[in-house]
Amino acid sequence: MAAAVSSLSSLGIPDGDSGSSSEEEEASPGPAAAAAAQRREERLRRFRELHMKRYEACKLNSQEVVEEDKRLKLPPNWEAKKARLEWELKVQEKKKECAARGEDYERVKLLEISAEDAERWERKKKKKNPDLGFSDYAAAQLRQYQRLTRQIKPDLEQYEKLKEQYGEALYPTSDSLLHGSHVPSKEGVDRMVADLEKQIEKREKYSRRRPYNDDADIDYINERNAKFNQKAERFYGKYTAEIKQNLERGTAV
Repeated sequence: MAAAVSSLSSLGIPDGDSGSSSEEEEASPGPAAAAAAQRREERLRRFRELHMKRYEACKLNSQEVVEEDKRLKLPPNWEAKKARLEWELKVQEKKKECAARGEDYERVKLLEISAEDAERWERKKKKKNPDLGFSDYAAAQLRQYQRLTRQIKPDLEQYEKLKEQYGEALYPTSDSLLHGSHVPSKEGVDRMVADLEKQIEKREKYSRRRPYNDDADIDYINERNAKFNQKAERFYGKYTAEIKQNLERGTAV
C-alpha cells in the first residue's frame, strides 16, 4: 500500500490528504485581502469620526446662534448691569458674613485693600474735574454752585456760639419763624463782598462781548445766519474771494 502511494506521488497524482490541504489554502484569505479589509475598516472609522465631528459642529453652531440672538435682544448696558448686580450680591454676602462674626464690614473692607489701590483712589479723588464746556444753563448753575460751596470754610467757633444762643431753634422747621433774627457779622459781609468782586472780575475775562462794526457789510438775515457766514468765510474765504468780487462787479459768468 505504501508502495502504491509513493508511485502515485511520483506520477504527479495527489492523494486524498494533499487535495484537502489545497482546498483549505484556497478557502483561507490571503494577506492582500486582509490588508484591503483593514483599509476598508480604517476608512469607515475615519468616516464615522468625521460624521460625529460634523454633528458636534452643527450642534455648537445652533447653540451659538441661540445665544447670540439672546444677547442681541438684551439692552446695550446689560453687561455693566450684570457686573454691578454680581458685585452687589458679593457685597451683601460679605456683610452677612461679617455680621455673623460680629465684625465691622467697613473695617474688614479697608483691611483687604492694597496700598497700590488706596494710592490710586486717592489720586483719583484729588484729580480735579475737567471743564466739560457749556451744555445748558441748569448744568452751568449747578457747577457754579458746587465750585462756590467747595470754597466755603466753615467757622466752627461761630457755629458753637450760635448753637448755644439759639439751641434747637438753630435747626428750623416748617413751623419756625426766624426771619430777621439773624444779623451777619462784619467779617462775613466782607468775605461775601470779596467773593462777589472776585466772581465779577473773573466773569469779565471770559464773557466779554464782541464789538459790533457798523461799517461791515450786511450779508445775513439773522444772528444765526451771521455766525454761519463767518464760519464759511473763515474756512472757504480764500477760495471764493474771486467769485465774490465777480458777483459784486456783475461780471460773473
